[in-house]
Amino acid sequence: MELRAGDEVKVIRGKDAGKESRIAQVFPKSGKIIVEGVATAKRHTKPRGQTMQGGIIDKDMPIDASNVLIMCPSCGPTRIGHKNDADGHKRRVCVKCGGDL
Repeated sequence: MELRAGDEVKVIRGKDAGKESRIAQVFPKSGKIIVEGVATAKRHTKPRGQTMQGGIIDKDMPIDASNVLIMCPSCGPTRIGHKNDADGHKRRVCVKCGGDL
């Protein structure tokens, strides 16, 4: 999977299409990601012990990784390309401008 936690992405499909946010967690085996503030669901929780309070909590749910585009600092939403640098290390680049992501 080409996306990593901490990447800035734009949602292109679903009820939250058009939102821009940061990736909180990545699940490479299932091809899903959790984006902060996107696809939130209400979770009803019971109080556990004396410190945790019960109630209704907004929880971010996973969405498919194909429903987001990474944000390039110069071009905006784009796909991810790959290039090898002089040392032979593979790096992620913007498909539109060729800049590093």
